[in-house]
Amino acid sequence: MTSIRTLLFAVTLAGSVSPVAAQGTPPAATDSQPAVKKKGEAQSVAGKKTAARKKSVKKQAKAAAVPVDSEAKLDSIYGLRWPVKGPDLLPGSILPAKRIIAYYGNPLSKRMGVLGEYAPDEMLAMLDAEVKAWTLADPTTPVQPALHLIAVVAQAGPGSDGKYRARMPDTLVERVAAWAAKRNALVFLDLQVGKSTLQEELPRLEKFLSRPNFHLGIDPEFSMKDGGLPGKKIGTFDAADVNHASRFLQEIVTKYKLTPKVLVVHRFTRKGVTNSRDIKLDARVQVVMHMDGFGPPHLKRATFRSWIKAEPVQFVGWKQFYKPRNDNPRTTIAEILRLHPRPLYIQYQ
Repeated sequence: MTSIRTLLFAVTLAGSVSPVAAQGTPPAATDSQPAVKKKGEAQSVAGKKTAARKKSVKKQAKAAAVPVDSEAKLDSIYGLRWPVKGPDLLPGSILPAKRIIAYYGNPLSKRMGVLGEYAPDEMLAMLDAEVKAWTLADPTTPVQPALHLIAVVAQAGPGSDGKYRARMPDTLVERVAAWAAKRNALVFLDLQVGKSTLQEELPRLEKFLSRPNFHLGIDPEFSMKDGGLPGKKIGTFDAADVNHASRFLQEIVTKYKLTPKVLVVHRFTRKGVTNSRDIKLDARVQVVMHMDGFGPPHLKRATFRSWIKAEPVQFVGWKQFYKPRNDNPRTTIAEILRLHPRPLYIQYQ
């Protein structure tokens, strides 16, 4: 992990546009929106290292420096904790029958991930290529494409309500939904709550999560419940927060008579998710603990082993970065497929 995951940014206060507005013409965002410079559409620490990430990288690098035979021994010990005994699958459950390949980011920023870095048609063509590559590498597991939109974005500034987060407008969600429809893809709405809470942010998204192809992601890194500022300190969620998000989705599945939802929880540190053994499983929601770190393969495997494999919840995920400053070299598909348990959610940024 050699560089910050690019996340904090603010968008313009210009008037809203239609869901099919051209790339690079941002709609009006709502709530907690600090003013931005006239040139460009983002103003933040995007693309820079934060003190919190740099400290975490150094600590993890030291922790990963163990003999190969010790790594194998730990993998063997932790491997006995899998598979997890979970609820019986309901009809329409995506996992473990399929592997989700997701493109992550926000169309209003080229620095937050591939979802905004490329023009829509180019981005979708890249996604097609990844879907094909994974299908060829593991033809026994059908691939389900997805677009993973950061719908609540942590901010470097407090905004008018002091919450250090920006809620993206409905028009932006609809724009991404329209792109997803071209590939029969899932849509994930990701929450970086800042100094807000899941309890405050989730209700306004029910109108989208009530759609069959919409799912949820929550990001502990930018949940500043223990104080500090986004980007300056790594945040945290407790099992109670994950359970709240899961119950919210469970109620939506029941209310709207939907097939099960997927809940992605990002994690790359011990305190990222506390009391993980208290996370409660329900057949209506499939929980993915997503290895969100970056770096060379050995470092990412160490993160996966320490915080995902060692603390079983249900399903697991893996983050891939395109930029060499983050993943150098990038972990290959073959290397990922050799992991146990098998990652069934792969996110590209």
